[in-house]
Amino acid sequence: MAEPAAPGRAPARFHRVHGANVRMDAARTRATRVESFANALCFSQEPLAPGEIFLVEIEEKEPGWCGHLRVGLTARDPQSLPALPEYSLPDLVSLGDSWVFAITRSHNRVAPDGEEAPRERGPLWAPELLIERLRIPRDKLVGRSRPGRYSHVLDELYRTNALPPTARRSRIGVLYAPRPDGTADMHIVINGEDMGPSARGLPAARPLYAVVDVFASTKSVRVIQVEYGLPSLQTLCRLVIQKHVVHRLAIDGLDLPPPLKHFCKHE
Repeated sequence: MAEPAAPGRAPARFHRVHGANVRMDAARTRATRVESFANALCFSQEPLAPGEIFLVEIEEKEPGWCGHLRVGLTARDPQSLPALPEYSLPDLVSLGDSWVFAITRSHNRVAPDGEEAPRERGPLWAPELLIERLRIPRDKLVGRSRPGRYSHVLDELYRTNALPPTARRSRIGVLYAPRPDGTADMHIVINGEDMGPSARGLPAARPLYAVVDVFASTKSVRVIQVEYGLPSLQTLCRLVIQKHVVHRLAIDGLDLPPPLKHFCKHE
């Protein structure tokens, strides 16, 4: 039977060690690149527990640069690095004990053992994401565009919870799943969809920190807290409402308290 991932963990935030071009907010949950397109390497404050996802949402984009957000894991303690690399790829990875991948507009799904990657997205309305023996609440994993004047254009995207991986408000996370041989697989999750094992053979016995490189066209990201355990009644209500409305603006016409309407449309 699948097990809940990483219950009872402290709120996630970024490490005090970060790239020279990164500005953190006071809570260290928002990282913004203030200059150039590089020197924006960030890490999780603590090593991740098995199955614990470090999840960020893209808050701001900066046109004019080539490339997007990069995420991964490292077995190197950020405080032990003599000098922080300018880039995660290839600089940090070339030091060894680090596994980082670039998020692209497409081709993020990993093909298992050289086979063609499956095209099926799976039931994104399911309340939990299953990765091997891990169960992760899906609700916070899914990025959604905000309703606006022309939101009807995006109603299909909203209904299927499908945002482009590199778009604003897209949510991207990284975790590792232990294996019986003592190693672990690294998984990248994009808007509630598991991309498959991006890297295998990670040293599960060593502390593994999340890596977030606020690179190029990605200007700002914020940490999204994932609550493990059974979904709340509010969350279950939202899932049912979103599944049955014709489009997001129809939520306004429902006989619901305003805070619940806002909750259904925005998160």
